[in-house]
Amino acid sequence: MLGQVPDPRDRRGMRYPLAGLLAVAVCAVLAGARSFTAIGEWALDLNVEQLDRLGLERAPVESTMRKLFARLDADVLDRHLAVLTWCRTAQVGGRRVIAIDGKTVRGARTAGATAPHLIAALDHTTGVVLGQNAVPVKSNEIPAVRDLLAGFDPSDLHGCVITVDAMHTLDETAKTIVAAGADYVFTVKGALQSCGGRSVTRRCAAGPW
Repeated sequence: MLGQVPDPRDRRGMRYPLAGLLAVAVCAVLAGARSFTAIGEWALDLNVEQLDRLGLERAPVESTMRKLFARLDADVLDRHLAVLTWCRTAQVGGRRVIAIDGKTVRGARTAGATAPHLIAALDHTTGVVLGQNAVPVKSNEIPAVRDLLAGFDPSDLHGCVITVDAMHTLDETAKTIVAAGADYVFTVKGALQSCGGRSVTRRCAAGPW
């Protein structure tokens, strides 16, 4: 799967296969690395056998990882990683429950730019991020939620329960979820109401259901 990510590097002078570098980054983050420095240190601790299993002959240094991720298409990488994360989800009462929420990335603000704001879909049971989109600076979370849902394969959302906060208690958001074959739970004025497209009674304070 990681081998299908487009390689942005010039083929001349390549020392590491892209899939191996991505595998190192993914494994390092899963092991707790939270910076390029930590990823580089984690890679340097790998032995020859471990590097071979990741498709590498030698460990990449921090600068190699930093330069690569500065050039990668983040949206494309997210889509490929989402295929892997869907395999780690679990069900609650026979159904997958997905929470959608927005968060500002801490520590990412610079002198010339505000910190990016992301809208993400998380598996309720495992906390695994199934997909995320950046919210445009001059926009807000409301259309970003619908864009995020539209980016999923409808077969993955079919039968799921989607939860969102009060900001997204809107007809269009509800219709987008129902159109994907899922049900939803909206928080309205502090009261939790179940609203859905098929088996759940269609009543919601924010819409005509």
